[in-house]
Amino acid sequence: RQVSLNGILAVGLTFVILTGGIDLSVGSLVAVTGVVVGSMLIDGASWYVAAITGIVISLLFGVFNGVMIAYCSLPPFIATLAGQTIGRGFALVFSDGKPFAVTDKAFLNIGKGAFLGIPIPIWILFVVCVVAGIVLNTTTYGRHVYAFGGNRNATKLSGVKTKFVEMMVYIISALMAGIVGVILAARISSGQPTAGSGYELDAIAAVAIGGTSMSGGIGTLSGTILGFIIIGVLSNSLTLLNVSSFYQQIVKGAIILIAVLMDMRSKRKE
Repeated sequence: RQVSLNGILAVGLTFVILTGGIDLSVGSLVAVTGVVVGSMLIDGASWYVAAITGIVISLLFGVFNGVMIAYCSLPPFIATLAGQTIGRGFALVFSDGKPFAVTDKAFLNIGKGAFLGIPIPIWILFVVCVVAGIVLNTTTYGRHVYAFGGNRNATKLSGVKTKFVEMMVYIISALMAGIVGVILAARISSGQPTAGSGYELDAIAAVAIGGTSMSGGIGTLSGTILGFIIIGVLSNSLTLLNVSSFYQQIVKGAIILIAVLMDMRSKRKE
């Protein structure tokens, strides 16, 4: 259940990083989705209406990020950093800094239930990975994502709508964040305005460990899957060994640094 959240976020970030971009806003979008869903459930909305609405709000933030980066030519780091700050502020203002307690059993089943003995979040992760794998490996859009990350100018000259390709990866990333926001709210039985803090670090680490080049164009979804499994095992192992969460942050940061250095060294050899 724990690995599934980071896994879904990492799948979305794989698309972004394959284009040579970065998305720092996903953690705050998890919180945005959670408080919207929690608020609607308290007001008596159906769980599926609340879940869809929360994901749509997250998608709107993704559209904002994509437009700022693709059409306004803002650097991805700056645009998504702004998105992260705005999203976190929105969650705090919307909830007045207080969590929304969730009691709808049908909704809570999304995060706590199981189907055929397997937790539902794992089923959602499986579906996300299968669909993302099909998109990346068998569709024209997937090929355009790789081409864009490999050589943006050549891709544009070949007639590809590069701005649309770039914008869509941030929408996909926001969609994954919205899904995680719904699952997390169901797991912890509340919409927390502070939820998702630091989630982007784990997701970026998973993508980097999985072999996706931070400069874009190189990487596989199977590598990302291996990456978030490694991060999950590492986090749980450090917790079982009673290693402080503060030190765990240092370890994860070091992992990202090592992965990028290894990527740079391999490119120099080529």
